[in-house]
Amino acid sequence: MADKDWDFSGLKAVIFNGTLAKSPEPSHTDRLIKISTDIMEKHGVKTELIRTIDHPNIATGVWPDMSQHGWPKDEWPQIFKRVMAADILILAGPIWLGDNSSETKKIIERLYACSSILNKSGQYAFYGKVGGCLITGNEDGIKHCAMNVLYSLQHLGYVIPPQADAGWIGEAGPGASYGDPGKDGKPTGFDNDFTNRNTTFMTWNLLHMAKLLKDAGGIPAYGNQRSKWDAGARLDFANPEYR
Repeated sequence: MADKDWDFSGLKAVIFNGTLAKSPEPSHTDRLIKISTDIMEKHGVKTELIRTIDHPNIATGVWPDMSQHGWPKDEWPQIFKRVMAADILILAGPIWLGDNSSETKKIIERLYACSSILNKSGQYAFYGKVGGCLITGNEDGIKHCAMNVLYSLQHLGYVIPPQADAGWIGEAGPGASYGDPGKDGKPTGFDNDFTNRNTTFMTWNLLHMAKLLKDAGGIPAYGNQRSKWDAGARLDFANPEYR
């Protein structure tokens, strides 16, 4: 099939940008995100980009609504509704000190805060959704950051398709970041085939997996329903003590 023959209308994607730059300051990560969202939108996907730092009332904590735990207000419950309405979640952000930014880590913590919520099938709420990540920076750490994000997402119930991460890093130390003018005056990183290929592959893999899951009605519920386990079902588990 040609690119134009793929129709993913009906899918929604939410992308969090964990940049430390508040709007309207430019974000290098936004430039890499746009490669992915342009592909998605070309094929009918509705995308929503959330720059986390622009939402100072996302409270810190591991309860679904931190306004019930000492915070005067918490914007996360409303943002969480947008996450739950999406089929695809991408966590994107920069590398700082070889690790994900504080803003990216905050979103992972707040997703974790909601991980015990169950869907209508009695599974954990994020079952049937897919996740990926995009990382930028000018120091080493793409794979380390991606491992942290993708492990966290799958632990919470997201499906991680093949090649679900991509990123770009420049030379170690101070220098041009992604999209900044380089020594030749051209945008740095835009011609990096490895980054362009992996970002494209990641996007298509997220789209294919999300459509497969949506068409199938999610992941089959047998064997992974917390509600059934709590009710006493053991789903072929046999306690080794009694074997």
